[in-house]
Amino acid sequence: MVLWIIATLAAFFVKGLCGFANTLVFTSILGFGENNVAISPVELMLGYPSNLILTWKNRKSLKKEVFIPLAVLVLLGSIPGALLLKNVDVKSIKIVFGVVVILLALEMFLREKSTKKYKESRLVLAIIGIVSGVLCGLFGVGALLAAYIGRTTDNSKEFKGNISAVFIADNTFRIILYSVLGVITFDGIKQALILLPVALIGLFLGIKSASILDEKLAKHLVIVLLIISGIILISKNS
Repeated sequence: MVLWIIATLAAFFVKGLCGFANTLVFTSILGFGENNVAISPVELMLGYPSNLILTWKNRKSLKKEVFIPLAVLVLLGSIPGALLLKNVDVKSIKIVFGVVVILLALEMFLREKSTKKYKESRLVLAIIGIVSGVLCGLFGVGALLAAYIGRTTDNSKEFKGNISAVFIADNTFRIILYSVLGVITFDGIKQALILLPVALIGLFLGIKSASILDEKLAKHLVIVLLIISGIILISKNS
């Protein structure tokens, strides 16, 4: 139980700090000794209230043109999911997406360092948006989604608000799906309820820390987490 508490505190501190990567941290810490079928439902139930809190806190920074299309794409991503999971090598797909995430993160870093202003390509943004929505809907992986929203928002409040709003759509769908499939169990619900106060403490500590961080440093943290996400996606599926 101690490891679960450490994983929860660390994961949701990062969530409050950067707006995403809680799944990455949570599963990475617990993945050494627990089965994914036990980890994912608990993390999902803990993440749902966290996304509601972050969306409400940053509601003034929400951009309908950003989060609504992506939320729709995330939900649509579940439709080809059944076909892909049955007929395609999912590990290969995740490796490709891992490489894409790293490249996008590096591009974001170089863009931040450059003094020249770049105009975003609508076609590139559309492609990233579609692929990120499908990836999140299929596998619950939000790294590419974060890379997209990082390119279409101007500050950390906009980033956190919009990505959390998209995650609400994804979480709602997956809670319903997991319940129907019996993946969410009574033991899982009990575990989530026990860990919820820990998750909220971690979340609010992360939010508080973010409020005293320099905006550029916050964006660099997002970029670092994206690179780590990509590396883990590649290493776990190689």
